[in-house]
Amino acid sequence: MKKTYHLCWSGGDELLFRSKEDYIHGIVCLAIAAYKTDTTISAYCLMSNHVHLCVRADNLKGFIVSFRYPYSCYFNSRYKRKGRLGERQFFTLEIRGLHHLLTAIAYILRNPLHHGICATPFEYPYSSARAAFRKELGFELNEGAKKSVRHYSRMPDRNRLPHEIMMGSDGLILAEYIVDVTDLEHQFSTARSYMYYMNRLSGETWEKEQSNDGPDISPIRICDIENGVKGAAVQQLLANEYGRHNPNTIHDIELCCIIDKLLNDRFGGKTLYQLSVNQVQQAASFLKSRYHIGTEQIQRCLAMSRFPAL
Repeated sequence: MKKTYHLCWSGGDELLFRSKEDYIHGIVCLAIAAYKTDTTISAYCLMSNHVHLCVRADNLKGFIVSFRYPYSCYFNSRYKRKGRLGERQFFTLEIRGLHHLLTAIAYILRNPLHHGICATPFEYPYSSARAAFRKELGFELNEGAKKSVRHYSRMPDRNRLPHEIMMGSDGLILAEYIVDVTDLEHQFSTARSYMYYMNRLSGETWEKEQSNDGPDISPIRICDIENGVKGAAVQQLLANEYGRHNPNTIHDIELCCIIDKLLNDRFGGKTLYQLSVNQVQQAASFLKSRYHIGTEQIQRCLAMSRFPAL
C-alpha cells in the first residue's frame, strides 16, 4: 500500500545543482525514478543545495536510489568529482491527513520564496508550482510551445520516458507531466484555495490545523525541515515569506556561472573539483573582493569543505 512522504535531500556543505543543465538533468532523473518505481509525485522543488519532494510510494527506498544514484553519476562525471553526493540520509516524514498534506505541498512549493530566490513561488522554474490550476491562473502553455522529449537530442535518457512527456522551449520537462495534477487539484479544491496556501504566512495556525488530522502527527515546520540545510536561518526564511525579494542578489546559480568563467579564464578550464587548495583560496579571495559575496556562500559554491584546512 502506498504511503505519502515529505522528503528532503540536502547537499550538505556543497551544491547539488550548479547550472541550468544540472537542474534539467535532475528533473529528468526524478521523472524516470517515478516511472520506474510507480511512485506518484505530488510536488517537487529543486534548490541549489537541497531538494524537497512530496511523493506517494510503496517502494520508497527504490525511488530514492533510482533518483539519487543516476543523478550523482551524472554530476560526478560532469565535474570530475568522486564520492557520494549530498548527505547519506534523506529527511523523511510520513504525511497523514489532508491538512498535513496541504501544508507539506505548500511548504515545498514556497521554498524558493523562503530562501529569497524569488518574490512568488510561481516565478521559480525548477518546481511544480505552476502545474496545478494552469488555466485558471494563466499558466497554460499553447500547444506550439510544447515538444515531446524525443525531439530533444541533448535530453539525457529521453528514451526511458514515455513519448507523451512534453517539454518547454527551455528544455525543462513540463511539471504537469511529472506530478499528479488531477489529485493535486482535488486536494486543494479550487484555484483560490491553492493561491491562499501559496501566499499565507507560517505560524501556529498551520500547526493547529495539522493537529486536527491526529494527535500524534508531527507538524511540518520550517525549523524542523530546514534544520539540516546549510545556510538556512529560520528567522530569515520566515521574513522572506513577505516577498521582499532583492533582484540584485547574486544567487548560487549566478555565482556558479561566475566561477565557471573564472575557471576557464584563470585555471585552464579545470572543473571546480580539480583545483588545488591554493587555487581554491585564490578563487575565494577574488570572489569576495570583486563581488562582495558572503563567506558561507563562497564556501558552498566552491565546495571548500573537501579541504579540511579551509
